Amino acid sequence: MKNLNKDMAKKVSRPIAVMQYGEGNFLRAFVDYMIDIANEKGVTDMGIAIVKPITFGSLERFDAQNNLYTVVLRGRQDGKTVNDARIVTSVEEAVDAYTQYDRYMETGCLDTLKIIVSNTTEAGIVFDETDKFESTPPTTYPGKLTKVLYERFKKFNGAADKGVIIIPCELIEHNGDKLSDCVNKFIDLWKLGEDFKAWVNENCTFCCTLVDRIVTGYPRDSIEEITAQLGYNDQLVDTAEPFGLWVIESKKRDISGIFPIDKAGLPVVFTDDQTPYRERKVRILNGAHTSTVLAGYLAGFEIVGEIMKDPDVRKYMETAVFEEIVPTVRLPHDEVVAFANSVFERFENPFIRHRLLDISLNSVSKWKARVLPSFRDNVAKNGKLPKFLTFSFAALLAFYTSDTLVDGVLKGSRGGESYDIKDDAAVLAFFAKNSKALSSKEFVQAAASETRFWGEDLTKYEGFVDTVAAYLDAIHKDGMKAVVHELVK
Repeated sequence: MKNLNKDMAKKVSRPIAVMQYGEGNFLRAFVDYMIDIANEKGVTDMGIAIVKPITFGSLERFDAQNNLYTVVLRGRQDGKTVNDARIVTSVEEAVDAYTQYDRYMETGCLDTLKIIVSNTTEAGIVFDETDKFESTPPTTYPGKLTKVLYERFKKFNGAADKGVIIIPCELIEHNGDKLSDCVNKFIDLWKLGEDFKAWVNENCTFCCTLVDRIVTGYPRDSIEEITAQLGYNDQLVDTAEPFGLWVIESKKRDISGIFPIDKAGLPVVFTDDQTPYRERKVRILNGAHTSTVLAGYLAGFEIVGEIMKDPDVRKYMETAVFEEIVPTVRLPHDEVVAFANSVFERFENPFIRHRLLDISLNSVSKWKARVLPSFRDNVAKNGKLPKFLTFSFAALLAFYTSDTLVDGVLKGSRGGESYDIKDDAAVLAFFAKNSKALSSKEFVQAAASETRFWGEDLTKYEGFVDTVAAYLDAIHKDGMKAVVHELVK
């Protein structure tokens, strides 16, 4: 069988308009994939230069395959099972920032460069005062970016039209603002001058983003099956779900004319305020997980796909989402319902095994961020407790019930089987001390009044303590599966 090569792909050479920090699975199945489609449809003519921003790893597979690779989208979309493959041809070159430093800096100074994207993990956007300008390159991503921008500023003598649009895809809130802040700190630390600082802040645009696609990467468990499907060998094949959403926020100026990939029918939104879209994702997708998976696990299930097939747990999730969460999201109702429906299709994806215990990590802070806002808005709007979101708090307390804390992990029990509860040390210490030593009502009272966990005292909500305590007693007495069955009747 042949290896993937440029003759197969009919690759068209394009000017490098995008420099991308990171060669990982997500960017390749998300950003590069979308640009490739936009190029094919004639909306853009943008080549991508990938920059490997860390010393670990190599670019040998990119070199061997002429920077080509295949993205396979697998899952459900619009009621149909999707299993589509596409050879991505948008990457023109891949450069190692360390072993090819001069080439890397030349790329940052190309006349054709318009966009810089990145995904250097949540820990990548940091300011480190020990980072050195004279290093080749600096250690941190913001340090690398500052130096590239400085060389670009010098190359074009501070020309206003040579500023670039910077679009970080790291999964942190206000990622563009935080990256801009780091760059400005490095400019001050390295004494790069007020003229350069003004050029960066006036002529470069830092965008905040929301990105959403589950990318499962290289399919080790099914590579033989996928290779047979493709009909060729690909060392860089990248698998992902069909759903995608890229919200790009720019308060300074409208960048959609420079980067018009939304015109290719892609799921890209340009806006001056991404808050409603982030709220929609956090409340619906993440909120559906956090409000349901702990009950699902205690009911005997292991992965998201299983709870989607159970009529009781699924009805619990559907009711929580469509009746208690969707009405709280500040976007057009039909649009929010469509998003919620897409979330359920994603949860049903037969190609992804999403473990409930993996989702359970740090559930206390997740409940505060993902469920409490919808709970609070429900009470304010309707004057009563939302039944299913209130029950989710009882499920959280039941899941965290244990007095056995071993090596920083709380040991829960499900039907005599031990499971690990992982959270902050203060959270685990609280549950280890209180969850079994107190009556249900005393335990709920103590947990709900822990303002350091929730940011407010939940006992102020009329009937909350008594309702949660009754649910908790029923769970201990009859088991989670039986209680959920009664809940959804």
